[in-house]
Amino acid sequence: MRTDIFARLDREPEPPKIEAPRMSRHRIALFGGTLAFYLAIVWAVLITSWLVALDWKVMLFRPYQQWPELHPFLDYYVVLGQRGPTAVMVACWLGWRSWRQHTLRPLLVLGTSLLLLNVTVGAVKLGLGRLGPHYATQIGSAEMFAGGDIFPSGHTANAVVTWGILAYLATTPRARRYLSAVSATVSLGVGLTTVYIGTHWLSDVLLGWAAGLLILLALPWFEPLIARTEEWIFAMRERWRERRGGARPAPVADAGPQPVLLPQSMATDGLTAEAVTAPAEAVLPGGHPAAAARARAHGGHPARPGSMPGAPAGVRRPPPHTERGPRAGSPARPMTGG
Repeated sequence: MRTDIFARLDREPEPPKIEAPRMSRHRIALFGGTLAFYLAIVWAVLITSWLVALDWKVMLFRPYQQWPELHPFLDYYVVLGQRGPTAVMVACWLGWRSWRQHTLRPLLVLGTSLLLLNVTVGAVKLGLGRLGPHYATQIGSAEMFAGGDIFPSGHTANAVVTWGILAYLATTPRARRYLSAVSATVSLGVGLTTVYIGTHWLSDVLLGWAAGLLILLALPWFEPLIARTEEWIFAMRERWRERRGGARPAPVADAGPQPVLLPQSMATDGLTAEAVTAPAEAVLPGGHPAAAARARAHGGHPARPGSMPGAPAGVRRPPPHTERGPRAGSPARPMTGG
């Protein structure tokens, strides 16, 4: 009884399992609404609607000149939206979680989201080619297809994705709510900071928020691929360990000398177990030509039939005696002391 209690106390607690969010109806509806908002912003900028006019009003207002005391602080705050520093910080945290929970899913989810971010946002940036406020050439123009790379805002989309991953990978609903609020606050502040500094239009920030949210909402569709990638990585690790360690042969225990059972007829002829060490050649009859050839090769005479019974396989003949012994079949004489 006490042994079972101490065994339970000494047992290490199992790490909490991270359940992948499912693509529920609510998430699908939110994804569809966000996609419609994304397309509406792109269309409003392409046709130079009221949204472009609002962009110009905010730009000509020059917020960085209206509140110059905020400039030093916001210069550092906007770093929370840069891909390099934020990716390193979040990757360190998720790497520690992966090590504690013995899973690669947090790091693989981060890598998948950043890959989607680079592909989708980068493609739209280069495809639309919008110029930033500091490089605008005509007041009231949308500045589209002019070789720029500012629409949508990469800082804003990166802040939504990088900090939103923490909420996506949260293990409890309470932690998910808190981290969602933190990520929304950080991404909102980063987007407005780029407008304050004058590096982005307001419509760039709106599209960046929508682009980052679309990536977070689409991640459950990539969960099967992430799971297969994790299994493949672990399988490759095991193969590498086997190749590195090599196949070690199993140790063979030394059984030692085994007893040999001799027939009674061989025991009476003076054979011992020590003499039975190697297989002997087959004994041929005296009239066989091979026996005569072997006798001539050894300088002797062919064996006479009946001189010695043939030894079974695995038995060696005893060494010849220097003195002439008794004939085969005669009883052995007792030796007398001289």
